[in-house]
Amino acid sequence: MGAPEATITLGEQPLTVEDVVAVARHGARVEIADLAWERVRQAREVIDSLAEDTVAHYGVSTGFGALATTHIPHEKRARLQRSLVRSHAAGTGPEVEDEVVRALMLLRVKTLASGRTGIREETLRLYLALLNEGISPVVHEFGSLGCSGDLAPLAHCALALIGEGRVRVRGGDPVESREALEGAGLTPVELHEKEGLALVNGTDGMLGMLCLAIHDLRGLLAVADVACGMSVEGLLGTDDVFAADLQELRPHPGQAASAANLRAVLADSPIRDSHRDPTACTRVQDAYSLRCAPQVHGGARDTLEHAALVAGRELQAAVDNPVVTLDGRVESNGNFHGAPVAYVLDFLAIVAADVASMSERRTDRFLDPARNHGLPPFLADDPGTDSGLMIAQYTAAGMVSELKRLASPASVDSIPSSAMQEDHVSMGWASARALRRSVDILARVLTIELLTAARGIALRAPLRPAPATGAAIDALAAVTRVEPGEDRILAHDIEPAYQAVLDGSVRAAVEQVVGGLR
Repeated sequence: MGAPEATITLGEQPLTVEDVVAVARHGARVEIADLAWERVRQAREVIDSLAEDTVAHYGVSTGFGALATTHIPHEKRARLQRSLVRSHAAGTGPEVEDEVVRALMLLRVKTLASGRTGIREETLRLYLALLNEGISPVVHEFGSLGCSGDLAPLAHCALALIGEGRVRVRGGDPVESREALEGAGLTPVELHEKEGLALVNGTDGMLGMLCLAIHDLRGLLAVADVACGMSVEGLLGTDDVFAADLQELRPHPGQAASAANLRAVLADSPIRDSHRDPTACTRVQDAYSLRCAPQVHGGARDTLEHAALVAGRELQAAVDNPVVTLDGRVESNGNFHGAPVAYVLDFLAIVAADVASMSERRTDRFLDPARNHGLPPFLADDPGTDSGLMIAQYTAAGMVSELKRLASPASVDSIPSSAMQEDHVSMGWASARALRRSVDILARVLTIELLTAARGIALRAPLRPAPATGAAIDALAAVTRVEPGEDRILAHDIEPAYQAVLDGSVRAAVEQVVGGLR
């Protein structure tokens, strides 16, 4: 985590995607507003009033899932909540990334602070302290069906509250939870009625990963426009098709934004000016991967904004079952079902795959002398002796194939659970895990296009690139080698360039020239 940013206060206004990123990725602190604390106390009074009721109340005096009809006597209820957390902490496989765990924890704290779950103030204060102290429970890759929430991941987090399970403190080696709590001056809690359910019953893991992906994809789609602009320039394509009046004939906002980016990136390009004369340039139309980029990148943007709309609604939600209503009832509901989040997670994996697919096609055009308009085969220094960027395209193609597999939607699957009580589930956690991998791969595919286009543009010398594309090339050159020449280890060129894409250096360099990209 980087240096903490401004404190995020829950209960004053809805969380945003950027708030989630600030806490999950950059270590921003979290506070809960006084009014929210009052709502928490009021909801707890409702739960306490039901504890002695002779009428069964789900999660208060009954078992869970298919055991919801089993009455639990008062003397066993602390054990009931403890057993719920232990039994649901059934994850397995590799550890989930720290930023995902922190996002999940933030979103659970947000719901607990809503006053709709009946959590005790003592328990919520401990959860908040874990987040602010950088104590991240060890959560595993497998265990959530995305319905009844992300049960196993949330249960592994809840274990830390009772001093069980393992955690990492600010990214350190795993330690026992009780040891980490003692080191931070914190004391485990004993869970009371309803608290176990409140801690595990939410779509927080799915939503956290969606928020992180939305943030990252917004940056990568701008980079996709930069990479495309460089490819159009280096392949002697035309920017005429990106004219605003042509784009307005199909009034999708994302398409207009992408085309505007491409016009800005290609503005004042000496390479483009070198073939503006229609008598000297015999090509009538560029290939689709160049000409249709605003339609594809724009469709991706519009899909991303739909996903952001869903995320915004979810960030205002209080997902638990049962819930304490505003008028003091305790009611069962189905708001824990992950379908709304799962669908858009799958949509974005499709977006990542298709944007990367178009990028790889532009990379491939640079390497084929039949289509690259005068550049050497594979942009090699000495074709035959040197292979140039031949295998970089193989790498991109392999990654695009992987993206197509990851784009197969998990949300269309369902395997019934809990003795058919939970007979339809969302599989949204799997969608989220696939999307995280997809976002990372998209960044790598775009990196290869950027490096390929940079070399292609260099081979157009003495013609100079546009100011904006030149700035992108300079940003890459600051961290890796982009100039043509004798073969070298390409992996050593790709990795630092990929980091420059991830950290925003490439986009920032272009924006220094053209202003903010859309």
